[in-house]
Amino acid sequence: MMSRLFIALGASVLMYASAAAETTPPAKPWMNTALTPDQRADLVVAELTLDEKIQLVHGIGWGPLKEGGPVPADNNGGAGEIVGIPRLGIPSVQQADSAVGVRMAALQGRYATLLPSVLGVAASWDPEGAHLYGDVIGREIRAQGYNQSIGGGTNLARDPRNGRLFEYAGEDPLLAGVMVGNLIRGVQSQHVMGDIKHYAFNDQETGRAVVDARIARKAARESDLLAFELAIRIGEPASVMCSYNKVNGDWSCENDWLMNRVLKGAWKFPGFVVSDWEGTHSTEKAVLAGLDVEMPGEDYLGAPLKGAVTAGRVPMQRLNDMVHRLLRSMFVTGVIDRPSVPRFVVDPFKGLADALHLAEESIVLLKNDGTLPLDAGALRSIAVIGAHADVGVLSGGGSAQVDAPGGNAIEPTVSTKWGHVVYFPSPPLRFIREHAANARVQFASGADVAAAAALAKSADVAVVFADQYMSESGDVPTLALPSRQDELIVAVAAANPKTVVVLITGNPVTMPWLGQVAGVFEAWYPGIGGGQAIANLLFGSVAPSGKLPITFARAEADLPHSRIFGLQPRPANDPLEGRWAEDPEKHATFPADYSEGVRFGYKWFDSESKEPLFAFGHGLTYSSFAFSELQVDQQAKSVTFTITNTGKRRATEIAQLYAALPPKCGEKFRRLAGFARVTLSAGEHQSVSIPIEPLTLAVFDEKKDRWTWPHGRYTLSVGGSSRDLPLQASAELY
Repeated sequence: MMSRLFIALGASVLMYASAAAETTPPAKPWMNTALTPDQRADLVVAELTLDEKIQLVHGIGWGPLKEGGPVPADNNGGAGEIVGIPRLGIPSVQQADSAVGVRMAALQGRYATLLPSVLGVAASWDPEGAHLYGDVIGREIRAQGYNQSIGGGTNLARDPRNGRLFEYAGEDPLLAGVMVGNLIRGVQSQHVMGDIKHYAFNDQETGRAVVDARIARKAARESDLLAFELAIRIGEPASVMCSYNKVNGDWSCENDWLMNRVLKGAWKFPGFVVSDWEGTHSTEKAVLAGLDVEMPGEDYLGAPLKGAVTAGRVPMQRLNDMVHRLLRSMFVTGVIDRPSVPRFVVDPFKGLADALHLAEESIVLLKNDGTLPLDAGALRSIAVIGAHADVGVLSGGGSAQVDAPGGNAIEPTVSTKWGHVVYFPSPPLRFIREHAANARVQFASGADVAAAAALAKSADVAVVFADQYMSESGDVPTLALPSRQDELIVAVAAANPKTVVVLITGNPVTMPWLGQVAGVFEAWYPGIGGGQAIANLLFGSVAPSGKLPITFARAEADLPHSRIFGLQPRPANDPLEGRWAEDPEKHATFPADYSEGVRFGYKWFDSESKEPLFAFGHGLTYSSFAFSELQVDQQAKSVTFTITNTGKRRATEIAQLYAALPPKCGEKFRRLAGFARVTLSAGEHQSVSIPIEPLTLAVFDEKKDRWTWPHGRYTLSVGGSSRDLPLQASAELY
């Protein structure tokens, strides 16, 4: 829609080599589906001219959003486009930002479902739920005429203050790898290409385009890269997006070790590597290091690459490989055989139902003194306070920002811009009233703390909503809730001991009021079904089942690093006092020294003997469970045990298996080695088997450049969180 507008206004339209139609279309043997994707790709490459090959290794970005930029006539208005070769039946690659739902759908008058944050779905520990998450994104991308998702965030939570944590799947490589891998499988089940990003160590937003992540290769392979390795193995994504930052001195998108030696060498990744937007820094170095597609523009992989190939500085074989990888991915996922056409209407009802289910699985009950679930029949009055809970729920920003149906719930007449805080029309107040139809349910914004406390004092129970906006392009200096919300919670809790706090946040937060409240939910960014899901869990029509995919620290002092690398305090008189500024030398590289290696998150807290506020894997429900009868199968590399629901209602437990390497390895922490969601009725028991992921027991040998498994006795522990492990056994597994 917008692209047509720019054309009408006289914006230039690119002329591409493929535009010249032939009078007699060539035979297309590559359309023979009996051939392998590699064979089909090779047949296409053999037909391409040099100009057509160059055309396929770069694209335009931001579509019509880049004012004055050339816009192809077929552009779909998404994040980017690689223009196809019509004469050979090769469609353009239409890319959509889609971390938590399809971005910019409103520009074309379309609807897109806002799903819970990726960190939220990771809290479900449900691979099937992750697949459903990807399925929703894939089908809506396809319905809107796109054929590639550029979501798939897999960066681990090295620092809980990272602005994009809500797009990622937590701090553990196994959990993140399994969840993102299944998400990618869901996306690609809809015949669109999936992606995984940001490869690698894009673990903060501050200075993300210049920061140099410094880490030993052993630690790299056992932490962040292990998450990518597992997700790529499970999801088989069409593409990997290399990141903005440097890794050990080289830009990620021209890093031979990352792309050639690890990704394409050790992992044998057959798809294509695409740069993050404007993340390309060179022609020959990048291409020879493994970059296949530049996005956006053609500053490096356009005419300069053609010149390098013509002069022999880049072998034609390498250019052919770049094109082959793109085409192969298109054939594998069905993009060519089953092209997407923007003619179907997205089903918002199915999207809402799926988003609601995912939110119900994602929300974590952190504390409960017995007040929860709320008894609607016994309540005469309820105070609902804060976070615009009367109109909606907060969403995360940046390239993950999905357009709210009907506009921003708190400012429906104001157009949404980058960095604008957006609330979705899923008001918890409405759904709380539906559950407690006979109670007086009143709302206070929380802006007047005294008035909110007075309302709470007059009610049987108070539900305080507190939120925290996070977005791409920035981090936060502290783990504290913003805007003096801690003061609001303290005041309300002092007025009413039956105060339940619902956190709608992108990241972990500190809770100085924890001992004063009756209950706490972490709802993350819960999506379009968020208000209803929160109410369902508050009143117990759904039992909470989420568990933390990330450790909640008591204070910043307990983290590996006191502050985000590159952040500087603002002056005391700055209007944005309380937030920090990015390093003023925005173009000067600065180091992020990850000397902690693999020891972050729960591994840091374990090895440093620190007590977290809430441990990795923690989460309560409205029942209780007992673990017993642990057995280890040394040959099958698995464990079996029994779980019994010892409570009074049907509920779900997430059983977690942790492994400690033999003592000679010197590690003072356990590693998550497997997990399973188990749903049981009251009094029911079940034998559960969990296979051990082999790489969670391995160490990477830098000298031999391969995984090794230590000999000796491994200690295996099973329970409900990383700090609640009632079962333990040891065995010589290797």
